[in-house]
Parts: sequence; structure tokens; C-alpha cells
Amino acid sequence: MTDTPPDRLSNNPKSPYYEPEHLMRGIGIRFNGVEKTNVDEYCVSEGWVKMAIGKTVDRKGNPLTITAKGTVEPYYQTAAPEADIDPASVDGDA
Repeated sequence: MTDTPPDRLSNNPKSPYYEPEHLMRGIGIRFNGVEKTNVDEYCVSEGWVKMAIGKTVDRKGNPLTITAKGTVEPYYQTAAPEADIDPASVDGDA
């Protein structure tokens, strides 16, 4: 896994852009330079985010969202997990 978040990501399991391995690391979003915590889905290349509107839900229980356009800057909130290193390969005497 690289240290760059994906171009498009959703936290809805029904979405084709749902990737739990990225969400487990924690994704932070800066939208137009402001930290946002209510982002449901984002796309960096197209420059938009879908944000929940308060506690309002539709008849199926999904949060109502608005789509806003601007500069999207995703980042990981935690460091990348260290790869398993073989001690024999580190020690030159193996």
C-alpha cells in the first residue's frame, strides 16, 4: 500500500469506491484548506466531496448529502504499517 490515499474513496459499503483497508488507516480530508470530518465520499481528480447534512436521513436510513466542488486534499491520519523485515537479510552474515 502506498502512502498516498486513493483518488476516490467512499465510506459507504454499497459503493464501488469503498476500500476498507484504506479506511482502517484513517483518512483525513482538507477541503478548500479547511479540515472536514463529515465527508462521506471524495474525488480528488474531479474536485468534489459529498458531505452529510447534519443528522438528516432518507427513508432508507442513509444520510442526506450535498456535493461541494473545490480543492480536495486527502491524507492518512496514521503512518504506514512497517513491512515485515527478515532479520537474515538485514544482517550481512546470513
